[in-house]
Amino acid sequence: MQDESIGFIGLGNMGQPISSNLLRAGYRLVVYDILEERVEEMVSQGAIRGTSPRDVASKSDVVMTSLPTPEALESVLAGRDGVLEAGREGMVIVLLDTISPITARRIARMASLKGVEVLDAPVSGGPYLAREGALTIMVGGDRKVFERCRHVLEKIGKNIFYVGGIGSGSVVKLVNNLLSLGNVALMCEALILGVIAGVDAKTIYEVVSKSTGRSFALEYKLPNIIAKRRFEGGFAIDLACKDLGIISSLSRELDYPLFMGSVVEQIYRLAKMLNLGREDHTAVVKIFEGLAGLSINF
Repeated sequence: MQDESIGFIGLGNMGQPISSNLLRAGYRLVVYDILEERVEEMVSQGAIRGTSPRDVASKSDVVMTSLPTPEALESVLAGRDGVLEAGREGMVIVLLDTISPITARRIARMASLKGVEVLDAPVSGGPYLAREGALTIMVGGDRKVFERCRHVLEKIGKNIFYVGGIGSGSVVKLVNNLLSLGNVALMCEALILGVIAGVDAKTIYEVVSKSTGRSFALEYKLPNIIAKRRFEGGFAIDLACKDLGIISSLSRELDYPLFMGSVVEQIYRLAKMLNLGREDHTAVVKIFEGLAGLSINF
C-alpha cells in the first residue's frame, strides 16, 4: 500500500483508466464524478466514493483532476463544495486537464491562499496509452513539488517531463495538440488528393510511412483508426475544438498570429457543424471524403 492518499475527480475516457492504474499500484484512492455509474465502476475496483470535490479533497493528500473543460475544472476547484474549500497546507492539486497556462496560473494563485501547491500536468497518448500506464506527461510547477509527486506520475505515465514553472506544462500540451490535430487534417487532405489522382490509399500509406512525409497521424492513426472506420470513442472532435479555441485565445493574448493554426481550427469546427463532434478527431477525414465522393478503407 502506498502511503499517500490520492483523490481523483473526473472519470471519463482518460480519468477512468488512469484511476484504475493508481488503484493497481496500491494507492488509497478517493473518486468523484457527476455520473454515478462511473463512480460505481471505480468503487467496484476498490476505490472509495467521494460525495463531492470537497469531500475528496478532505480525504486526500494529492488531488488529481481530468475534466473536459476549463469551466468544469474551475467549478470543481473553486465552486460550492469545491476542492479548495478543504484546501490545507501540504495538499497538492495535479491538473491533468488541457487548459490555458493563464488558467493554470490563476488556479495556482487561488490555491496558494490555502497553502495548496499546484502542478499543471497535462497528458498525451489517449485512452489506449492511459490504460497501459504509458502516457507522456508534461509538468509545470515548483520542482520540489514535482519530485514529491513523481512516484504517482510514474504509475500512469512512461515519459514524464518537468518543463518549467506553473503553466509550462499547459504550454507544451497546447503546442503538441496544435501539431497533432494539424498533422491529422493535412494527412487526410493529402491522402485524398493521392487517391483522386489514381493511387490507392494503402499504397500511399506504405510508401509515405517510409518517407519524409511520415507522421504519427499517418503511421498509426490512418491504418488503425481511419482505414478501419473506428471513429467511436477516442479524442472527440468536440474536445479538439475546445483545445483549438484555447490555443487561439492564447495566441491573441500573446499578440501572435496563427496562420495555419487558424485554418486547422476552422476545419475541425466545420466537422463539428457536420454533426461529427462526438466522433474521434480522425473523423475529420469525412470532410475530405465527402468532397471527393470516396471512403478510405484498407
